[in-house]
Amino acid sequence: MKKLLYIEMDNCIGCRSCLAACTQCGGHDERNRNYVYEVNPLVNRQTIPLMCLHCVNPACARSCPAQAIQITPEGAVLSAMVEKCIGCQNCTIACPYGIPKFDEEQNLMYKCDLCYDRTKEGIPPMCASVCPTNTLQWITEDELAMKQEQHRLGKWLSSRQPFDPLEGETNVKINLPGILQGKQKLF
Repeated sequence: MKKLLYIEMDNCIGCRSCLAACTQCGGHDERNRNYVYEVNPLVNRQTIPLMCLHCVNPACARSCPAQAIQITPEGAVLSAMVEKCIGCQNCTIACPYGIPKFDEEQNLMYKCDLCYDRTKEGIPPMCASVCPTNTLQWITEDELAMKQEQHRLGKWLSSRQPFDPLEGETNVKINLPGILQGKQKLF
C-alpha cells in the first residue's frame, strides 16, 4: 500500500528533531535538507517544518537542462545526480517553494529526497520517524482520506490566483497551520 508524507503544521513545536534526523539519513552528507521556519517571530512562537513537497510535475526537474533531477516511480523527486548536474542553478530559481539549495564547493544542488533509500522499502523518512508531536507523519492514502474528512487540507499555492497556481499537485500533503488560515489556536 502506497504511503506518503503528511505534514500537520499546527503540531510543530520548533524542536528541530527533524533537522537532526535529516543529517543522519544515508547519502545526505550530514547536510540538512529540510527547514524549520518561524511563522511570525515578533508575535508568537509558531514554527512550521518545510521540505520538498515532491511535486507531481516538478518545476525543478522541468528547468534542468542536463536532466540531472530524477523522479522515482513512487513520486520522490531526487537531488541532482552528481555526474549530470552542471551547476546552472535553474532548479533553485524554478522551485516556487525555494527548496533546492546549491552547494558552491561541490557545484551541486541538494534537497529533500524523501529519504528514498528508506521510503522505497516502506520505512518512514528520518524526519517523520523522530517527530515527537506527529507534525510529520508517514501515512497511507486511507489515513489521508480520514484526515481530509476531519478537516479541510490546506494547499500551498505559489501564485495569488487559486485557479492558476504555478505548481499543482504534490506528493507530500499538508495541513496549513491555523495562523496562516487566519484562525487562532484553541490550545
